[in-house]
Amino acid sequence: MVKKRDGRKEPFVPEKIVVSMIKTGAPSDYARTIAQDIERGARDGITTQEIKTKILGMLKAKNPEWERNWTVYDLAVKKRSG
Repeated sequence: MVKKRDGRKEPFVPEKIVVSMIKTGAPSDYARTIAQDIERGARDGITTQEIKTKILGMLKAKNPEWERNWTVYDLAVKKRSG
């Protein structure tokens, strides 16, 4: 289970990671690999912030532009920065 920002818990859905990463410009095969890595390492109660931090680190290591795209999306569309 994943703990959301508002405290709710919901099942871990790897496809949400894949979709978000594809929106950054990452190829779908890389996005699926990262989603699988996150899923393997996830524990019950992992927070969305912990997941985001891991993803951003992996995106930055692979292609810093993808990390910037994620951050811009969070600022512009989701109206959040952290």
